[in-house]
Amino acid sequence: MNLPHTPVFTRLDPGAPAMKSRIVVSLGFIALAAALTTLAGCNKSEAPPAKTETGSKEAAPEGKEGRVKEDGHLRLSAQERKTAGLRVEALQEQTLADQVTLTATIKANQDRIAHVAPRVPARLVKVSANLGDTVRGGQTMAQLDSLELGEAHSVYQQARSQLALATADFERAQKLKADEIIPEKEFMRARSEFEKAKASQRAAFDRLRLLDGAHNENEQGSPSEFPLRAPFTGTVIEKNAVLGELAQPDKSLFTVADLSNLWIEANLFEKDLSRVRVGAPAIVTVSAYPKEEFRGKLTYISNTVDKESRAVLARVEVPNPDGRLKPEMFATAMIDTGSSASALAIPQEAVLMLNGQPTVFVLEGDAFEARPVELGAKVGNSVLLKSGIQPGEHLVTRGAYSLKAKMLKSQIGDSH
Repeated sequence: MNLPHTPVFTRLDPGAPAMKSRIVVSLGFIALAAALTTLAGCNKSEAPPAKTETGSKEAAPEGKEGRVKEDGHLRLSAQERKTAGLRVEALQEQTLADQVTLTATIKANQDRIAHVAPRVPARLVKVSANLGDTVRGGQTMAQLDSLELGEAHSVYQQARSQLALATADFERAQKLKADEIIPEKEFMRARSEFEKAKASQRAAFDRLRLLDGAHNENEQGSPSEFPLRAPFTGTVIEKNAVLGELAQPDKSLFTVADLSNLWIEANLFEKDLSRVRVGAPAIVTVSAYPKEEFRGKLTYISNTVDKESRAVLARVEVPNPDGRLKPEMFATAMIDTGSSASALAIPQEAVLMLNGQPTVFVLEGDAFEARPVELGAKVGNSVLLKSGIQPGEHLVTRGAYSLKAKMLKSQIGDSH
């Protein structure tokens, strides 16, 4: 663009008055200012000024969907709420059973557990049970061969033969004595031998039964071999049987446990002793099945207090027919005290961690607010609420993680 040429007089007539020279110079500056204004107007029409980040955020409509408002609330459209699968419920006080919550460990029922070992040193010739197998009562778990048992069988068979001979002599002596063919002395001798042989046979049989508790006269096979049987129906939870090794009576080859009923052992503190009683209903939860409850009852409270922990051993028995609970699992046992109280309880899935704090989403008008809360004890699939929400407020009970993801995504977008 060409600027208009405006002459500026730098040389004045020395005879001209001073006022005239000032007027001429002022006219020159006015012309120059007009030219610069015209140039600025041309530039403005060609390229509008860029908006600042602050100006852009102010220009965005306050109700923009899926965005965090200036007050930190998240606004979603009806379609976005449906897609996120949100469920909003009014928070109300509930009447809950008063419970004592204990940290516990699952144990096998000690009344239904057995360490299976042979009664005599023997070598393992066959192992048929494996770790984790379910065995029936009387089922053969292993076959063993014992030299000592073979010798006991031989002694027993010899004692049986001697008894048979002594029995025949005594019966013959009885007949002869009745016919007065032999003197009394011979009869008494035959009777003495019979009693002695009978005692020897009984002793040999008792020793054989001691070494082989399942001895059966009709069993076929080597007299030195015997089966190791399961004492009852259960699960093999330990196995130390190795084919060819020499087993000893003081070393367990198998441990069989009946896992259909388990013990939940916990420490009950002195302050809670007066609140519970034997026979009280109990609920057990484990992290493996967070949405499930296993119901049982309190069956035992120890009579002594541990001097180190100042706690009393308590035991809850829980049926386990499907075998989902495993020994040595950590568990939480909630024992009913028999009383109830009103409290605020919210679903565990409604609570999430945000900035290191337990947080829930509350519907405020047409937007969702992330609000920190203080939590109490867990009760089944719910958790008690100490503070943060008032009764009547609308809580997001399902889909809270979707709201958290949208909020974080919006915040990341704004930061860029």
